Amino acid sequence: MALVPWACCPWLVLLCACAWGNPKPVDLQTKDVRNCSSSPQYLPVTVVNTTEKLTALRQQMHTHNLSAYIIPDTDAHMSEYIGEHDKRLAWITGFTGSAGTAVVTMGKAGLWTDSRYWTQAEREMDCNWELHKEVGTAPIVNWLLTEIPARGHVGFDPLLFSIASWESYEMAFRGSDRELVSIISNLVDLVWESERPPAPSQPIYVLQETFTGSTWQEKVSSIRSQMQKHHKAPTALLLSALDETAWLFNLRSSDIPYNPFFYSYTLLTDSSIRLFVNKSRFNSETLQYLNSSCTGSMCVQLEDYSQVHDSIQAYASGAVRIWIGMTYTTYGLYKVIPKEKLVADTYSPVMVTKAVKNNKEQALLRASHVRDAVAMIRYLVWLEKNVPKGIVDEFSGAELLDKFRGEEEFSSGPSFKTISASGLNAALAHYSPTKEFHRKLSSDEMYLLDSGGQYWDGTTDITRTVHWGTPSAFQKEAYTRVLIGNIDLSRLVFPAAISGRVIEAFARRALWNVGLNYGHGTGHGIGNFLCVHEWPVGFQSSSITMGKGMFTSIAPLCLPEPGYYQDGEFGIRLEDVALVVEAKTKYPGTYLTFEVVSLVPYDKNLIDVNLLSPEQLQYLNHYYQTIREKVGPELQRRQLLEELAWLQQHTEPLSAKAPHITSLFSLLAVSTLVILS
Repeated sequence: MALVPWACCPWLVLLCACAWGNPKPVDLQTKDVRNCSSSPQYLPVTVVNTTEKLTALRQQMHTHNLSAYIIPDTDAHMSEYIGEHDKRLAWITGFTGSAGTAVVTMGKAGLWTDSRYWTQAEREMDCNWELHKEVGTAPIVNWLLTEIPARGHVGFDPLLFSIASWESYEMAFRGSDRELVSIISNLVDLVWESERPPAPSQPIYVLQETFTGSTWQEKVSSIRSQMQKHHKAPTALLLSALDETAWLFNLRSSDIPYNPFFYSYTLLTDSSIRLFVNKSRFNSETLQYLNSSCTGSMCVQLEDYSQVHDSIQAYASGAVRIWIGMTYTTYGLYKVIPKEKLVADTYSPVMVTKAVKNNKEQALLRASHVRDAVAMIRYLVWLEKNVPKGIVDEFSGAELLDKFRGEEEFSSGPSFKTISASGLNAALAHYSPTKEFHRKLSSDEMYLLDSGGQYWDGTTDITRTVHWGTPSAFQKEAYTRVLIGNIDLSRLVFPAAISGRVIEAFARRALWNVGLNYGHGTGHGIGNFLCVHEWPVGFQSSSITMGKGMFTSIAPLCLPEPGYYQDGEFGIRLEDVALVVEAKTKYPGTYLTFEVVSLVPYDKNLIDVNLLSPEQLQYLNHYYQTIREKVGPELQRRQLLEELAWLQQHTEPLSAKAPHITSLFSLLAVSTLVILS
């Protein structure tokens, strides 16, 4: 499973923590490495000087009569990843972590973030900043109530606040004699000025029809039909999430890291289509593709991206009803729509519709996973040969895997930053190595690899955990129980229209049986060359009911408690992407099950087959046979004989008696003779 910012809904983290026995107390490091109280101050060389930036920001606050200003880590579309143009939190604080909230008063500045980023924040922020090791609205508001005077004004950019965030702050300040003030001009932008990276200008292009499930005209017609059938009769639909517009028009670009999106909004009515975007990024062919030169109901009218606020406000002044998805619409647009003219659902109809893939989209995603398996197997074979030599580290390994994926047909880069974690680093929920900070891979440690690719025909996300030496008995048991959770959920038959939250416990049962657990969700939806975390599919309480044609990841895992490390600690995660399909049952009824489309074998070295039931063993062997049938011919076609031999070795049927492992060299020789014959 890809790692996501777990403090920020709607991108709930899909990781977990599990503890074996009685863990020692967690050491969360209370001493600040910056030593700000000394004279002279000691600061790591990695800190960023923010004195001038804060002075300029406070001047803007004074101009706007503000006692404090809140700076979240979001963009105007509630995107999971944000572009350089929107990294306001990083610029004003120096902190480059993916989750945090900054607050500046006239005398102090504070950053609130979770334990994943405490050490990083101390290494990157200067002594102008206090680090608050808490998250959530309440700690921030409590701090503000002690720092700003009565009748003080707390400013924020409404286009960077979700509706839920605004409601949370508004409720917390109620009755406090402090006022939350919406400032439509972002104050950080006003002081960032010429240092701010320019807005993206690369072309917005049409995704070839070969890689799409429907034309944009068919999609628009389908959404309009849903508008007409809605009991509140909306006259317009506002789309704010970037993947909504990208999906609707089959358009892509590269404004956002790891996601092929572009900054945009869409306002769709029964007679018009308005796309808010930088018009200069379209070439003549794309303009013709969108029918932008006409004004009919199937003509896309292009309007400037910066005008969306005023345009929605103007449209809302008429006799209209505007349908929004509350999760991705910002407070800045929400507040200009009168309540009586608002049709609000948790997710827009586009979010729900694109979650169900048609037959062509399913075939495209399956094909992308075959090629992705080839890249993964090439990497695992290379690791098996080179890790014992002591020449591989987490960072160089991740780079090589990205290279292998980039060599696959239709590749468009990784779908998230590769998590390449050895030993105790695998116990860190959101660990990714850097060129400066990484560990060597060792045959004596477990290695967790969570990665994925973007391809024109699909998005992938897969996690495997391996050990090249002799794992401990507990490591094998923990791994096998995580595998059992994966198997049990993958082979489950369940009633149609049931929530993923209801069946998620099947992934945990094998861990629960021995007193283990994990503290977060089990999986997430995935797109067709879109988001690697595609909501609202998954196993969370906020997910929609499971339906035929949906893709979700299945990712049980086991990690030691965050912050508690000792020799032999490790993290385990196994993640596959699966398609929801109709189940064949003995008696009539509408039941569903999963078809796993990830095609990389698990590590036999870590499987205790004696813990598997006959049904689980049968499922695993059938899965291995599927891998052979789908990936084997591709390896053979490309004359990747060493990788083919590795695949044959690692997909041999398992039995209750530990299998004899033939040497890779012997298998390679045999398979080569078979191919030649």
